[in-house]
Amino acid sequence: MRRSFVIWLVLAALLLGLDQWTKNIASVSLDYNSPVAVLPFFNLTLLHNTGAAFSFLNNAGGWQRWLFAGLAIVVSTILVSWLYRLPSRDRLLGVSLSLLLAGALGNLWDRLTLGYVVDFIELYYGSYHFPAFNVADSAITVGAILLILDTLRGKAAT
Repeated sequence: MRRSFVIWLVLAALLLGLDQWTKNIASVSLDYNSPVAVLPFFNLTLLHNTGAAFSFLNNAGGWQRWLFAGLAIVVSTILVSWLYRLPSRDRLLGVSLSLLLAGALGNLWDRLTLGYVVDFIELYYGSYHFPAFNVADSAITVGAILLILDTLRGKAAT
């Protein structure tokens, strides 16, 4: 097995562990839907999301759990395969794929074991509240941004 592949999997596993650890702390420490102010723009608020990002399809009746779980399994399989074939020199791409994998697996685990995704990070400005999210969501967002940067960087080099 290639060393770089193992490194990418270890990074994904560490982020997955961080995601599950923080969700566990939030679940045992916070009361549901009761914000705890941390900063003037940041609350810790335990919420359960049965939908996708930004609570898309949150109240769709339950079928969405299996749709999103299936998508996460397919995407995770593709990401692992991509990481396995990735040349070791493609570090930015490796980091981005590892972040995407960790995020997909973190939210997949919640869907399969709980039936919902645990969210607890809430950012806001005045009366506008950004939808609550978690470490897995953050990993997916940063991973997607890095993937775009890697793609743009690659096009600039050609």
